[in-house]
Amino acid sequence: MTSHLASALPVPSDHPVAASGKIGVLLVNLGTPDAPTYWPMRRYLKEFLSDRRVIEVSRLLWWPLLNGIILTTRPGKSGAKYASIWDKAENASPLLVITRRQTEKLAQTFAAEPRLVVDFAMRYGKPSIASRIDALRAKGCDRILIVPLYPQYAAATTATVCDKAFEHLMTLRWQPAVRIAPQWHDDPVYIEALASSVRQSLARLDFEPEVLLASFHGVPKNYLIQGDPYYCFAMKTGRLLREALGFSEDRFKITFQSRFGKEEWLKPYTDETVEGLAKSGVKRLAIVAPGFVADCLETLEELGEENKEIFQHNGGEHFAYLPCLNDSPEGQRVLEHVVTRELQGWI
Repeated sequence: MTSHLASALPVPSDHPVAASGKIGVLLVNLGTPDAPTYWPMRRYLKEFLSDRRVIEVSRLLWWPLLNGIILTTRPGKSGAKYASIWDKAENASPLLVITRRQTEKLAQTFAAEPRLVVDFAMRYGKPSIASRIDALRAKGCDRILIVPLYPQYAAATTATVCDKAFEHLMTLRWQPAVRIAPQWHDDPVYIEALASSVRQSLARLDFEPEVLLASFHGVPKNYLIQGDPYYCFAMKTGRLLREALGFSEDRFKITFQSRFGKEEWLKPYTDETVEGLAKSGVKRLAIVAPGFVADCLETLEELGEENKEIFQHNGGEHFAYLPCLNDSPEGQRVLEHVVTRELQGWI
């Protein structure tokens, strides 16, 4: 009775307007520079490589190296790589274009639920997590589901999305209720989507690969030793995908790419494996990247171009990079499944 009377009382004239009653879904991917040129690349790399979860080296050692050498030389090199895959029609990186399409299609999927508002953000670069949380709040979202777009949890990916979101929440007087979607590395819907996508991609090739590599982004081995579960999640995804495809262990191998610096990273390394397979006489090779939900620099340029060159330079003949799930029906089915699962009790 008291709450009913309270709700019926007139609102004071100086009461601030506060929209509420909606539920936000915020997809968050890694990030992208605004352009493949020096200064946008430098800004992006500085934000990315300043993250303490990405680079855990002592700041006393890291800051001089980052600001004195890396941010002087790496923007030009990385910019050239981005330029080779840049979506000129959209004037944006493939990662941004695909994430936007994923968001638009997901919004269409949930169009019958008027309370849901679907948006996306990037951990590094634009649109920022803080700006999209504010945008969702302005639309009346007092509950927000944040979905880090990483099927396998890692401190350097999923956790840093949480860090940035919570950092912004600390500045808000009226915080929305927030949920973080957990990893889905072994979810049957995800595994079947991967297997279906791989089957379709293989069927389109004009050759049959002797070996299929499942390449995951690497992290320093020390992160695993300190308790990061990423390696275990990646290995389980790979094993489940291999079993779903019906491949033998000789024909399906799990590797790790994108190592940086001289520290030991998770092994086996993708580039060294590709070279070794070519030198051993393998002539037909395909690579898939199950840990990426959208194609990006690490898949299109590093796997699709650099590793192709390594393979063919060392005696390989036929090479194919198989695309990520992206905004395909299989990929959208996974996102819909994860979001629906994590919204239980809210809708």
